[in-house]
Amino acid sequence: MESSKFNLTSSGKESLRYREAIQKWDKALQLTPEDATLYEMKSQVLMSLHEMFPAVHAAEMAVQRNPRSWDAWQTLGRAQLGLGEIALAIRSFQVSLHIFPMNPEVWKEDLSWARKLHEQQKATKTEAVQALAKEKELSQESIPDYDFESDEIVAVCAAIAEKEKALSAAKTVVIVSASGTVETVTEKENCPAAPDETLFIRAR
Repeated sequence: MESSKFNLTSSGKESLRYREAIQKWDKALQLTPEDATLYEMKSQVLMSLHEMFPAVHAAEMAVQRNPRSWDAWQTLGRAQLGLGEIALAIRSFQVSLHIFPMNPEVWKEDLSWARKLHEQQKATKTEAVQALAKEKELSQESIPDYDFESDEIVAVCAAIAEKEKALSAAKTVVIVSASGTVETVTEKENCPAAPDETLFIRAR
């Protein structure tokens, strides 16, 4: 038995009718739980109500009970597409076509649309990766690449070291003699300046 495909909006009286239909199918499924067609039709109505998770579940129940039902696989693919599961939807449409290759609706509409969405998804991912790589490249360019082993850097460091060494080697001493005379003397390390014979007070 081939099920009729629903393509309606879930508004007003239609929504109420869909709810009533689901209740009737649920009652029917309690009596005939192995009827794949009832699950498949229930899935279509759930999609019309934009209830995608239950729609996928109902379609999965349909294909489990009748794996040879091309329309159950088609409905499963549409429900998966509604959830954004594009790769899974493509596989479901391909199974549907494998069972019934002459179905123009699955080939021209469902599978074609799913593949288009898949290409767009891949293009978006590629753009995101490229943008990330460009951002990383720009952040690396903003940090100057210093060559800490260049001749100029080494020469500057050596000059600073020599200056520090010269300053530490020379000590300045202020000498105040008993008579009040102030004298500044620079001493070299290991070679102190010899004070004169007069008494003095040394202040550093």
